[in-house]
Amino acid sequence: MSDKSVKTANSSHRTFEGLRQVDDDGNEFWSARQLAKVLDYSEYRHFLPVVERAKEACRNSEQNIEDHFEDVLEMVEIGSGALRPVNDFRLSRYACYLIVQNGDPSKPVIAAGQTYFAMQTRRQELEDQRRLLMRDELTQHNKDLAAAAKLAGVETPLDYAVFQDHGYKGLYGGLGAKDIHAKKSLKKSQKILDHMGSTELAANLFRATQAEDKLRREGIKGKAAANRTHLEVGRKVRQTIEELGGTMPENLPTPEKSIKQLEREQLRLEKKEGEGDE
Repeated sequence: MSDKSVKTANSSHRTFEGLRQVDDDGNEFWSARQLAKVLDYSEYRHFLPVVERAKEACRNSEQNIEDHFEDVLEMVEIGSGALRPVNDFRLSRYACYLIVQNGDPSKPVIAAGQTYFAMQTRRQELEDQRRLLMRDELTQHNKDLAAAAKLAGVETPLDYAVFQDHGYKGLYGGLGAKDIHAKKSLKKSQKILDHMGSTELAANLFRATQAEDKLRREGIKGKAAANRTHLEVGRKVRQTIEELGGTMPENLPTPEKSIKQLEREQLRLEKKEGEGDE
């Protein structure tokens, strides 16, 4: 990719981010009407078929369309200070990506947008792979941590839940599992670790491995001592992040897709590739 293409794409990105809005609940969105103008559509009605193709792509990817394309009425000024309602869409970032991918590539701004989103998509694919690998590794190390905790006297499921909560509280500045669950706006059935990015997973992986090692190395005995140890390790990991100037784990963004969604997408991709080889 030429430097000129990258510069053009980055310029398009700055314009795109400039249109970003945030609602009262802190959710980001883009106005379809504003996006249409930036994407060089002279009339909004010419832009609507692109939105419909993007919706179809969203449906084909098994995403909930209503989560990404929200029908709204916006009040616009028509002169002399009068207002009238017009139809619009509140778009998610993913919806904007689908719209650009389904736009007219002969328009320079759309071609630039497609270049930018192609680069972003590749970065996201790499991040998704890191998340899957780290989540698998953390699953295994949590089993090892549970075994070490059991040797220390953490025996029942309730004991282990309390033990784990101490580790979270150390790493997350006093926030326990329920607090983190609520902060990520997760449903009761959803697991915290499935909704972490690679940086947050890495911090928890370090916490788990170091807690296991300390329990075994020092021969910690007793539930209370094991809980204190996990709390201390969590605090040390947090302290290290702070000293390095990193973002505290509770302030890291929650990924749009869960690990379960990524696993399902990977299975579908493997299935399609398998069918193609037949």
